[in-house]
Amino acid sequence: MLEAVYIDKNLELVKACMQGSRAAQFELYKLYAKAMYNVALRILNYEEEAEDVLQESFLDAFTRIVDFRQETTFGLWLKQIVINKSINYLRKRKFEFVGTDEISEIPDEISADEYEVKSQADEIRTAITQLPDGYRVVLSLYLLEGYDHEEIAHILKISENTSRTQYMRAKKKLKSILEQKGMRDE
Repeated sequence: MLEAVYIDKNLELVKACMQGSRAAQFELYKLYAKAMYNVALRILNYEEEAEDVLQESFLDAFTRIVDFRQETTFGLWLKQIVINKSINYLRKRKFEFVGTDEISEIPDEISADEYEVKSQADEIRTAITQLPDGYRVVLSLYLLEGYDHEEIAHILKISENTSRTQYMRAKKKLKSILEQKGMRDE
């Protein structure tokens, strides 16, 4: 029951935004800004760019809110805008995904808890920011945002194999960074 009320509350705010309510826009901004900023920051790794993406995303969302068809939640719709804008910022930086020609098979994926995520989250977060852009983006989209490799390939306009390879290499690099900091797999 509580979840339904929460969803209805946001839907009422979205409908008010569609009618031009600035107060409703501000309420939606307060509800989603922190989470959307964190999504952008995980992809971009630069606070200033994440702030720019956040502002541009909300501006876009409020400008195009009449296009929102409620096929998904407002939050998921907004998150897609944030991710797309973040990827565009990265493209402006001209980062490249490493090709996969030299890799013939991709090993099975290993569970995310191999680094004891709960107890060492800060060290892991810091290590993720040290990954090259391509690695960090795929790892973030897969592990933190919950996208699968097919979705990541579509979002980044790369092959699924490249997504899997980037993810595998990102985990290997992340493990190396964490080992240098004295963190070991248990």
